Amino acid sequence: MRVLKAGLCLAKTHLLAPGSVTLKKVLFNSCRACSSGIFPNKRIRNIGISAHIDSGKTTLTERVLYYTGRIAEIHEVKGKDGVGATMDSMELERQRGITIQSAATYTMWKDHNINIIDTPGHVDFTIEVERALRVLDGAVLVLCAVGGVQCQTMTVNRQMKRYNVPFLTFINKLDRMGANPNRALQQMRSKLKHNAAFVNIPIGLEGNMRGMIDLVEERSMYFEGPFGQDIRYDEIPADFRAEAAERRQELVECVANADEILGEMFLEEKIPTNDDLKAAIRRVTVQRLFSPVLVGTALKNKGVQPLLDAVLDYLPNPTEVKNYAILNDEASSETSKIQMDPSRDPANPYVGLAFKLEGGKFGQLTYVRVYQGCLKKSEYIYNTRTSKKVRVQRLVRLHADQLEDVDEVYAGDICALFGIDCASGDTFTSRTSANLSMESIHIPEPVISMSMKPSNKNDMDKFSKGINRFTREDPTFRVHFDTESKETIISGMGELHLEIYSQRMEREYNCPCVMGKPKVAFRETVTSAVPFDFTHKKQSGGSGQYGKVIGVLEPLETEDYTKLEFEDRTMGTNIPKQFVPAIEKGFRDACEKGPLSNHKISGVRFLLEDGAHHMVDSNEFSFIRAGEGALKQAMEKANTAILEPIMSVEIVAPQEFQGVVIAGVNRRHGVISGQDGAEGYFTLYVDVPLNNMFGYATELRSCTEGKGEYTMEYSRYQPCLPSTQEELIHKYLEATGQLPTKKNKWKN
Repeated sequence: MRVLKAGLCLAKTHLLAPGSVTLKKVLFNSCRACSSGIFPNKRIRNIGISAHIDSGKTTLTERVLYYTGRIAEIHEVKGKDGVGATMDSMELERQRGITIQSAATYTMWKDHNINIIDTPGHVDFTIEVERALRVLDGAVLVLCAVGGVQCQTMTVNRQMKRYNVPFLTFINKLDRMGANPNRALQQMRSKLKHNAAFVNIPIGLEGNMRGMIDLVEERSMYFEGPFGQDIRYDEIPADFRAEAAERRQELVECVANADEILGEMFLEEKIPTNDDLKAAIRRVTVQRLFSPVLVGTALKNKGVQPLLDAVLDYLPNPTEVKNYAILNDEASSETSKIQMDPSRDPANPYVGLAFKLEGGKFGQLTYVRVYQGCLKKSEYIYNTRTSKKVRVQRLVRLHADQLEDVDEVYAGDICALFGIDCASGDTFTSRTSANLSMESIHIPEPVISMSMKPSNKNDMDKFSKGINRFTREDPTFRVHFDTESKETIISGMGELHLEIYSQRMEREYNCPCVMGKPKVAFRETVTSAVPFDFTHKKQSGGSGQYGKVIGVLEPLETEDYTKLEFEDRTMGTNIPKQFVPAIEKGFRDACEKGPLSNHKISGVRFLLEDGAHHMVDSNEFSFIRAGEGALKQAMEKANTAILEPIMSVEIVAPQEFQGVVIAGVNRRHGVISGQDGAEGYFTLYVDVPLNNMFGYATELRSCTEGKGEYTMEYSRYQPCLPSTQEELIHKYLEATGQLPTKKNKWKN
C-alpha cells in the first residue's frame, strides 16, 4: 500500500513535467485497476439515474461515460449507426430503444470514483429501480422539459422517499419544441411537494440554446468542440443579468429555509460567499430537505459536466449515509438494528447485500453492494438466509456487459460475484455467528396474469430452464402451475413485462412460446333439489354387477359453493355399510366433469336415503358405478347453473379520473360496494367477475395517465350472467363436435 502511495506521489510530480504524455495514460489505467486501494470514502459516489419513460436517462449516462473518458465515442439509443447505447447491452433493448434491465458501470471524474446504475423507466420494470435505489447513496432524477413531472416520476419519487435517498434533479431535453424548465420546477414543488430551486439556468431555449449560467459561481458556461467537451467560462450576458440575480436570490431563500447556518446569515442580511452557499446546499441535499435543479440537453451535449460536478459537490459519499443491518436474535423474538461502519478498513467484518441476479454467458452473476469491511478474491463468505458457506471464485467490477477482474473490494463499492447460488435480497457476511440481514427490498405485487406454453412440446426442458432463471432474477415475475386447467400461469407487472420475457425465451433459450388468456375456473351446480333412483345392473357369465341407490341431490348455501358434501341417511341393511364409501367415491369422481360445459360440479349435497344390493353380484365396483350414474341422472333432470369466481377489487386513482374509472368498471359488469377518498385520490371497492378482469391493468393505466393502480383478491363464487353461460355451453358443444363450428355464419 505504501509503495503504491509513494508511486502515486512520484507520478504526480512527473505529470507536471512536460513531455510525459505516455506516463499519464498508464497512470490513469493503473489508478482504475486498483481503485479500491487508493480511493478514500470521501472520493466515492454511488448514484442511480431514474426517471419517467423516455426522459433521456440512457442518453445522459452515455454522455457521462464519454466525458469521463470511459468510452471513446458516443452512440445514440436508436441511432442511425445501429450500434445502440453502451448501457443498453441486451439485443432486445437496442431493438426497442428502451431499457429493460438496470445496468451498472463505474467511471472517474476529477479524481472521484462514481458508480452509476442506469435504471428503466417503464412501470413494468419497477423492481429494477427499487433494487437500484435500495443500494445507492444518491440519485439523479431526470425530468423532461416538455413533459415535466409525469406518472412514473411520482412512482420513482415514492421509491426514493421509501429508501431515504437524497437526489439532484436534472431537467433534460431543453432543445425540444415547447421546452419549459420553469413549469417543470413548479410541478416539482406542487405535485412532488419538494423544496427545489435552480442551481443553473439556460441561456436561450429550444433551437437557440447557447449555454448556461451557473448561479452559485455567477458565471456563464459555453460548451464548445464537436461533442461539447470544451467548456468556456465567461461573464453573465447583459440581457440575462436581472434573471440570474433573481434566480440566485430564490436559490438562497430556498436553501436558507432548510439550513440553519445560511438561514442566520440570511436574517442578518449578510451576503453568503460562493463556498458558504455550496456547503449549505450540500448539507440540506444530504438531509433530503432540498433538491438542486440543474438544466441541460444530453442529446445536444450541453450541461452534462456541471451535473457531474454537482454529483461530487452535493451528493453524499458512503460515510454520510447511515445503513443499518437487522440482528435476528433466535433466543428472543426482538430484532435490533446495528449501524454499519462505512470506513474502508479490512479489520471490520464483511457485510454485503446481493441486490440483483443476472444469468450471463459465464453462469449466474450476483450484483453485491458492500456495506462494511472488505471482500477479497478466494475468501469464504456466508449466506445468512441459508447459512451456507460459499467461496468467492471471481470478483469483478461492471461496465455495462463488460467485466473487469479485481482482487478486493471495500465498503461503499458495488461489485459482482460469479457462480454463487443465492436469491435476490440475500445478505452475505464474513462469519457464521453474525445473524445479520440488511433491510429487505420492497417487492410490489404482480397485477396481470397470462398462460404461457412452449409452441413445440419438445422444448419443455428449455422452457422450464428459462422460467427458473427468470423467477430467480426477477422477484416480481411469478410462476405457478394450475393443476385444474393444466396450464403454466405467469404473473407480472404489466403486459410489456410478460411480453419481454416471452421474447427473451425465444432469443436466449430458442424456445418460442404461446401466450394466452388464463382459463377461469368455472363451476357447475344445481339450483333446486332433485330426487334420484338409479340401478346399475350388468350380467355376463359368472357373477355380475348390481347396485341400487335412492336419494336426493340438493344445492348448498351460497357461501359453500366451492364444497361437495355427502350424507348417508340409510337405515337397516339395504345397503351394507362397507359399500357407502364406494358410493361417495363414485359421486366425487363424477363431479370432476359436469354435463353443461365440462367444468367441475360443486356446491351440491348428495343425500343417500335408500337402495338395494344383491348377495352375490354386489361389490364395491358396482356401487362406485351406481354413485356415478345417480349423479348423472340427477344432473340431467335438474335445473343447472354455471358459477364464476368473483374478485373483490380495490382501485386507487386521482380524483379527476373518477368518472372514467367508474365507467370502465360498469363495462366489466362490476358492482361498486364502497368508496372513499383522501388527498386528491379516491379508492373504489368493487366486485367484478374474474373472467372480465383480463387486461384491466393496461386499461386502468391508459385512462388515468398511468397514475391508477388496483389490487384484487378472490371473494366468492356466484351464478354467472345468462349470456356468459350460453357462450360457455356453445364453446363446449363446438369443441366436442355436437354443434357445427360457427364459420362463415354470415354467408349462410
